[in-house]
Amino acid sequence: MMPEQEAQSTGRGWNPVQYDRFRDERRQPFYDLTGLIQRERGMHVVDLGCGTGELTAWLHREIGAADTLGVDHSDAMLADSAAFVGPGVRFEKADILDFVRAHRGAFDLVFSNAALQWVTGHETIIPKVLELAKPGGQVALQMPSNLNHTSHRLAAEIAGEEPFRTALDGWVRHDPVQTAEWYADLLHRAGLIEMRVRLEVYPHLLTSTRGIVEWVKGSLLTAYTSRLPADLVEPFLKRYEQVLVERLGYREPFFYAFPRILLWGRLLG
Repeated sequence: MMPEQEAQSTGRGWNPVQYDRFRDERRQPFYDLTGLIQRERGMHVVDLGCGTGELTAWLHREIGAADTLGVDHSDAMLADSAAFVGPGVRFEKADILDFVRAHRGAFDLVFSNAALQWVTGHETIIPKVLELAKPGGQVALQMPSNLNHTSHRLAAEIAGEEPFRTALDGWVRHDPVQTAEWYADLLHRAGLIEMRVRLEVYPHLLTSTRGIVEWVKGSLLTAYTSRLPADLVEPFLKRYEQVLVERLGYREPFFYAFPRILLWGRLLG
């Protein structure tokens, strides 16, 4: 059995409007990851965790791909993808792990931006994702690496308090993302002949400390709010905000340094 995906990948709790509140900040890593790709004519591309599909369509045009398939498991995200279907661009609802099993060796470029952090067991899943690429194909992956920030550690702490602990049956989210060095070693052992692995800190200037809550409501906290009974969602968010401000202090504006890992590599041809 492959590692289970987190609640985000099931589509429960995803709110595209909330996620898009920080549109420009969330897009820059996508553009930076695209910049690592070596452009080749007529590539067959898959975008794992494509979201609404808007950036998938941009990627298709930007690199001049022959065809691009966007894959996501969230009905809420894919609801808007029809607007971005076009010549060579299409979308499919699928679980990432199921998709990997069915499409080995099918793509010249395997692309995934801010999706694989929701899949556990990276020592297993990353090599499986690489298998989607043809011999000589490219892989470009980006994942947040913010697990040590108070904003992320605090979510699990609040989930351990009552009444949330009982409602969640003791469940807390464990971030599967490893260090940049760990991924470099993994890619080497998986047989990549070229690679670029980098940790980049993206600076975000939020209106105040409370702006962090709005940021993580569209990503990290969905793992908890999707599992909580409806009447406990707002109390959970209020408690999270209260302790967050206590720990970090109230500041206007608030500088939020957000590290991400960007990976690019090419498989042996």
